[in-house]
Amino acid sequence: MPATAEKFTAGLPVEVGQIQRELKKLWDSGEGVMTRASLINLAVYSEAPDSLGRNTAIVSQLTEDHACRAIVIAATPQAAESGVEAWISAHCHVSQAGRKQVCSEQLSFSIRGDYCGLLPNIVFAQLDSDLPLYLWWQENFRPPMEPQLWAWVDRVIYDSRAWRNFDEQMRLVETAQKEARQRIVLCDLNWIRLLHLRLALAQFFDHPITHHHLKEFRRLEIEHAPGFRSTALLLIGWLAGQLGWEGSDDASPNFWLSAEDRAREIEVTLQEKEGEPISLCRITSERAEFRIEHKAGADLLELYFGRVNGRKMQQVLPAGKNELVELLREELMRGGPHRVYLRAVGKVRQFV
Repeated sequence: MPATAEKFTAGLPVEVGQIQRELKKLWDSGEGVMTRASLINLAVYSEAPDSLGRNTAIVSQLTEDHACRAIVIAATPQAAESGVEAWISAHCHVSQAGRKQVCSEQLSFSIRGDYCGLLPNIVFAQLDSDLPLYLWWQENFRPPMEPQLWAWVDRVIYDSRAWRNFDEQMRLVETAQKEARQRIVLCDLNWIRLLHLRLALAQFFDHPITHHHLKEFRRLEIEHAPGFRSTALLLIGWLAGQLGWEGSDDASPNFWLSAEDRAREIEVTLQEKEGEPISLCRITSERAEFRIEHKAGADLLELYFGRVNGRKMQQVLPAGKNELVELLREELMRGGPHRVYLRAVGKVRQFV
């Protein structure tokens, strides 16, 4: 269910310097009924109007599965007057035993004007213990990349689909990584959109008997919705990175099968079409076709494999959802450094 901002309020207004005391009062008042839980610090930064209510609604849904201390920040850097306001609240969900409510804290801030420069101080002062810090950055990155902020971040979450200049934004993210001495893990929600499609493509080749097809590909076709070209290119990058394809010399996103086999080019075509972010992925060779379709509004992917004048196979697999809360849930369940993502980006960065 999509998050709706109008059903949520920021919480109890508090003085910034009294947040910890007021939180203690909040938990003391719920003793015996409410159990505080936290596995991560989740900081959310947005400059969009009315983002506080919308992000509070999202956090409420996320905390059903991911207990955290949420620090939700609504910033207005261009405001004529500077100031900061704060609120505290708790998101409570009945435990599986059905006896106690398991609750996550939310600290909300509205910062305006010159106070936006205090963002690192606001975040660090409210971190819960030594728990990892996940920073969900909902805006474009802008220089300079504040070293004081990024040195504390463990994972930065963003959505590259909205970027107009992918290379510029990635350079800024890489600057943040450098400031953090490479400890930041890059978590792109645009990559998570492809999770179920990547799993479906990979299962075609689970059995070693199918591996010979990987060296016979001649054509890759992808249909994507308007505004999702970068998503399609990340899918191409994933295939190229995993299969060792090398980029061709022209300006098209075509690839050679390998650096050694430049006589065999894989033709790549992208087509914009209304529907799901990726509605079709078709890979063909002279002897076989591999196809995945995601029809508009469908919960399942339709898979097809067929040999020329040979056997054919059809099946369905889960498609996942292109909803913000679901994408975040998938990301929060994952660990590791996302090296496959970085490899995919490296293959298609010049085209995104």
